[in-house]
Amino acid sequence: MEVDQLLSLSGSALAQAISSLLETPGLYVFSDILELPNVRELETGPHAPVYQLLNLFAYGTYSDYKERAASLPELTPSQKNKLRHLSIISLASNLKCLPYSLLLQQLELKNVRELEDLLIEAIYCDIIHGKLDQRNQQVEVDFSVGRDLGPNELPNIANTLQEWCAGCEAVLCGIEEQVSRANQYRESQLKVKVQVETEVSNLQKTLKASSASPSSGPAPGGAASNQDVDQPAEPRDPASSQEPRQPGKKSSKVKGLRGSGKIWSKSN
Repeated sequence: MEVDQLLSLSGSALAQAISSLLETPGLYVFSDILELPNVRELETGPHAPVYQLLNLFAYGTYSDYKERAASLPELTPSQKNKLRHLSIISLASNLKCLPYSLLLQQLELKNVRELEDLLIEAIYCDIIHGKLDQRNQQVEVDFSVGRDLGPNELPNIANTLQEWCAGCEAVLCGIEEQVSRANQYRESQLKVKVQVETEVSNLQKTLKASSASPSSGPAPGGAASNQDVDQPAEPRDPASSQEPRQPGKKSSKVKGLRGSGKIWSKSN
């Protein structure tokens, strides 16, 4: 049933329609219904218990219902199941690991099997995301849908948001301080770089000037010796290259006689 259809109802028809809405699968937010003017009229009329039950589904839990069950309408199995789902959402908003013992107490279930069936059903309904840890007897919640915010919860939410803003400002101040230090370090490094580049440039100019200046004075002795080495060597006397005669031997004399074909050799 749409909200616009509720506006056209009143009295017992409106109370019956609200009871049906409490059983509608997938409906877990009821603040819009509470704000309707004709629904608010039920708060002081004969159908006030229905209005209080709607208010309980919007902000309360199953344990709240058990405390006020005498003044509230009896829940149908579908309404009881949905109110338990809403109680799981409320517990998951405060704890990320829900012990089975706590859930059994808050939801008034008989055994772990019923509890796990309810948790699996809540996961399939996409109101919580998590996994069942049977070994440690707990459910680990990764995500849960939000519920309506009660009037008494607004100051706590405002304080939480104020603390969050203060934390963000502290983080921003720390970031700005780090940026300032980084900029100062960068400026100092740039100055060192400019100084080093200037010294390198001056040293290069000095070396270039010293290498371009003309040399004066006589050539070093090494150059002269090099020229002597480059000149061609004079030819040597063949006689000087002959080996010296051995002592005690006389050279043989060859004497030719005119008109004779023999050569006589005489040696001592």
